Amino acid sequence: MDCPKLRNIDAFPVESSGSPMICLRDPEGFTDEMVAVPYEVFFIVSLFDGRHTLLDIQAEYMRKYGNLLFKERIVDIIDEMDSHLLLDSDRFKEFKDNLEDGFKRSMIRRAAHAGKSYDSNPQALKKQIEAFFLSPEGPGLPLAKETGARVSGVIAPHIDLKEGGPCFAWAYKEIAEKSDADLFIIFGTAHQEMNNLFAFTRKDFETPLGTIETDREFLKIFEKNYEYDLFADEFTHRSEHTVEFQLVFLQHLFAGNREIKIIPVLCGSFHEMIRKKTSPSEVEQMQAFTRAFKIAVSERKRKVCIIASADLAHIGPRYGDRFVPTRGTMEEVKEDDLGMLGFVEKIDKDGFFSSIERIGDGRRICGLPPIYTMLSVSDASEAKLLKYSTAKVDNQNSFVSFVAMALY
Repeated sequence: MDCPKLRNIDAFPVESSGSPMICLRDPEGFTDEMVAVPYEVFFIVSLFDGRHTLLDIQAEYMRKYGNLLFKERIVDIIDEMDSHLLLDSDRFKEFKDNLEDGFKRSMIRRAAHAGKSYDSNPQALKKQIEAFFLSPEGPGLPLAKETGARVSGVIAPHIDLKEGGPCFAWAYKEIAEKSDADLFIIFGTAHQEMNNLFAFTRKDFETPLGTIETDREFLKIFEKNYEYDLFADEFTHRSEHTVEFQLVFLQHLFAGNREIKIIPVLCGSFHEMIRKKTSPSEVEQMQAFTRAFKIAVSERKRKVCIIASADLAHIGPRYGDRFVPTRGTMEEVKEDDLGMLGFVEKIDKDGFFSSIERIGDGRRICGLPPIYTMLSVSDASEAKLLKYSTAKVDNQNSFVSFVAMALY
């Protein structure tokens, strides 16, 4: 490769064997391997932009470090990056094409995170989920169904279950006690680039607790009334965790005692709307989605509960900040988060968006698209905060905030 090009890879500082390093991770999930490299190697890799030749890289390295960088060393680094599927190369394209072909032909979306983010053994997984409810941070086990306000939707985290399990449990206790839905429509964040705002799939989803069926009749109605391609970005579902994590809780609650179906939807980035200061409600594709959604719900005549799979702020060096968060940082973020969630409590989608847009999404609210979409299609009149939590994700105090909320 005369001008090597790195894929869209996450890079964040770590410490390995007492030495500062940069960790490279594939956010699209084509490889689970994380590669830690010294800072000087990361400098070389950062020049893999498809424009710098090997000679250019040698010259930039000489300017930066004052040392000669041999061509053979660059080639070795290229080969290593390519072996981990981190380069936009022929090897990666062939690998991706084979994956896409296999995914397209299968009617099942296999569990991608079992054994990593949650237990892969069914009995152990049931105990793991029950422990989330019984945790000191959890809500306790669901009780008999309650009368009164019915839940029309919830916001639940999508952080790794090992970090956010008790917060998930708060949302699902509310569903267990106050929802009789048999169709759960899940809006998840897409953590990779998509061509459209929304990605659907007809595939049923498999987890260690069994297979949960996608409501293809609902999709037929939706597709008939929606002028965009529902499935152009379907491959995004292959490794995305934001729908999968919700399913193990639904299956834990209802497997064997209620027949349920799902509609899995991944929501793409709103960054362009933030940049242009344009409300999503003014975007044609969002308008078309809202219209088609309401028609499909009306014609399908099922009892619907909407789940927004959404985390909130991402703060610290892991996410690009040049500071190490302190306890004071976490308190400031919490205050800002709760102010933002005040708009959700009032089902004010545009107030919610504006509170994020005003600061250019400085807190990196990755749950913006699914929460906004939920508020756009929901017939709820109010929402209630059930649980607010944070989780540290590295040894530099980087953290993620997340919530459980219920809409009535």
